[in-house]
Amino acid sequence: MKLTDRQAAAQEVLAGTATHVMLFGGSRSGKTFLLVRNVCMRALKAPKSRHAILRFRFNAIKASVVMDTFPKVMELAFPGVKYTLSKTDWFAEFENGAQIWFAGLDDKERTEKILGMEFVTIYLNESSQIPQGSRDIAVTRLAQQVNQVIEGKPPTPLKPRMYYDCNPPSKVHWTYRLFVEKRDPDTKKPLHNPADYAHFQINPQDNAENVSAGYLDTLRNLSARLQKRFLKGEFADATANALFSDEFIDKWRVTDGVLPEFVRVVVGVDPSGSDDADNADNDAIGICVGALGTDGKAYLLEDCTVKAGPATWGRVATSAFDRHEADVIVGEQNYGGAMVKSTIQTARPRTPYKAVSAARGKHVRAEPFSALYENGKVCHVGDFPDLEDELVAFSTTGYMGDKSPNRADAWIWVLAELFPGMTKAEKKIPKTTYTAPQNWMAA
Repeated sequence: MKLTDRQAAAQEVLAGTATHVMLFGGSRSGKTFLLVRNVCMRALKAPKSRHAILRFRFNAIKASVVMDTFPKVMELAFPGVKYTLSKTDWFAEFENGAQIWFAGLDDKERTEKILGMEFVTIYLNESSQIPQGSRDIAVTRLAQQVNQVIEGKPPTPLKPRMYYDCNPPSKVHWTYRLFVEKRDPDTKKPLHNPADYAHFQINPQDNAENVSAGYLDTLRNLSARLQKRFLKGEFADATANALFSDEFIDKWRVTDGVLPEFVRVVVGVDPSGSDDADNADNDAIGICVGALGTDGKAYLLEDCTVKAGPATWGRVATSAFDRHEADVIVGEQNYGGAMVKSTIQTARPRTPYKAVSAARGKHVRAEPFSALYENGKVCHVGDFPDLEDELVAFSTTGYMGDKSPNRADAWIWVLAELFPGMTKAEKKIPKTTYTAPQNWMAA
């Protein structure tokens, strides 16, 4: 196989003097392939060495690395080299006794088993999803002492290496602090050994010959925020006091596996108040579907947001209600009150409907749910780029986006219905008037 020019330049950094090396950049740039190739190369030249490729979720590393990238690397870069794959303990073993272990940090029991061993190489795949604490524990296991054996040369110690990759998150993430700023993520003080941390940017344009036709055009059609991350491969400026972050959304995103049974399914509607005739110049109607699983987590299932008047969005909302076998539709009543209920029940008679009212600002309504995202209590089932653009624009001081967050508002209504204990009913404080005493000037 032949590396692209940019991959060859990245390889020089990977083979340099730094112990810790991070490749960052856009999607499908070849980062994972290159790093898995390096792990395999190190394993093949060091008999009985041990290496680990870790990701936050085991299902993700199983699907993306064990069943996809790893066999591709072996076929293209090391044709004819034999190995066995244990699907019980999930490690590959070569004929020289070297092993590559695959694990997800979300499996506590398995993680403890893996991190009970010592390794000479540790690769954190999609490190933007991995908590800093987990990374810090993994570093302590970079302790195996083995020799590399190259034909015609005497054995020499194999330098311990720790590899990282990511589609760059925001600049507050530990990967940016550690590798770009070269500061301790906790203390913010400069690293005492900055030369031991190297980074290299590689983007999908650098790997154009190995991606399908039209893929780059797909990335160019993303929102500016997602282009910055997945096309340009740049770390994002953090929204001050942001309520939601890409890192937590990505961390708990569900892209495979079996969902739990649902105990409640809700369709949320955020109407704009316009009719079929004048909607062309108005905001979209936010329509989202979410469910509460038996595991206590909320799952975003579908974003059906549409720019249309009542005759159309009523059918869209009720169609989603039937499609997901929902329990209720919740809708904001500020725009027309009974009109929303009438629209829903005209489209589908006797549909269970619950009116909700917004007395506080959008960011205030969203704030209680930011902690749920951080703690893994909210999962997006698939990708929802438009809705996620709106979510990450929420801050404690207000909504920082350009347009009204109709999708996010509809989703917040769903979360409020699924987690009623997270919100409190608005309390009306009676107005009072102050009457100064008659002799106040004398006082």
